[in-house]
Amino acid sequence: MEILQDILIIILAGYMTMDEDGIVLLTYFPVIVGLATGLIMGDLHTAMVVAGTFQLMMLGVAALGGASVPNYGLATIVGAFVAIRTGTGLKTAIAVGIPVGLLAIQLEVLRRIIANFVAHKMQTLNEEKKWKQMLRWGYAGPVLCFVETALPTAIVVLVGPTAIKMILKFIPTWITDGLTVAGGLLPVVGIAMLLHYMPVKKFLPFLVAGFVLAAFIKIPIIGIALLGLAAAYWYFNSEIDKNKYSQNQAVAKNDTTGEDYDE
Repeated sequence: MEILQDILIIILAGYMTMDEDGIVLLTYFPVIVGLATGLIMGDLHTAMVVAGTFQLMMLGVAALGGASVPNYGLATIVGAFVAIRTGTGLKTAIAVGIPVGLLAIQLEVLRRIIANFVAHKMQTLNEEKKWKQMLRWGYAGPVLCFVETALPTAIVVLVGPTAIKMILKFIPTWITDGLTVAGGLLPVVGIAMLLHYMPVKKFLPFLVAGFVLAAFIKIPIIGIALLGLAAAYWYFNSEIDKNKYSQNQAVAKNDTTGEDYDE
């Protein structure tokens, strides 16, 4: 059973990057790959706790201008895998997942360099009208994407949880505690960035109401989300009615102006 889980985890990690640079079914998001990891490993709760943490971390960073950022999807897969297999908690997932996610930055840069060579080779073959060879070279792209994240995952999987536990014993407590603190700060940065780009002043009453419901009345997130959906539906219909009223007023004004002109 564990061998099958190991194989599926490696395949999931490789497919995640293929999807991100391919058909984009959003499977590279931590909450999505975390769900898949939890189903594979048979512990959905632990996987989703890890995934939720890395998803919030992901909100605090952005790949701008072609820059590379930590692969939080890969960190989720590896972190959840280690946490579930070793029976440890979120600290272990962060301590293992973040370094692997940072390693993926270097692998992504290497993959882009190789992909650039492949693209030029395909362009040359296209100019020479060697389309069959060009097609064969085209398969290198998905393969490179797959290897980029499957390789570090395979290393972690093949090393085994026992060796990882031994490595973690040599990691100072202040490092794991520091990573935990950083993991708590990054979600705050992510939420702050979202609020910066959202029309907060316009919808401040809804924001305050949601905070009160969550912090003081202790309504579950699903309940608050449903209330938010109802508020969004009401606001949407109100805007439609407002636009219709403005259009009717404009039409009536035009009709009145036309009658005065005829007289």
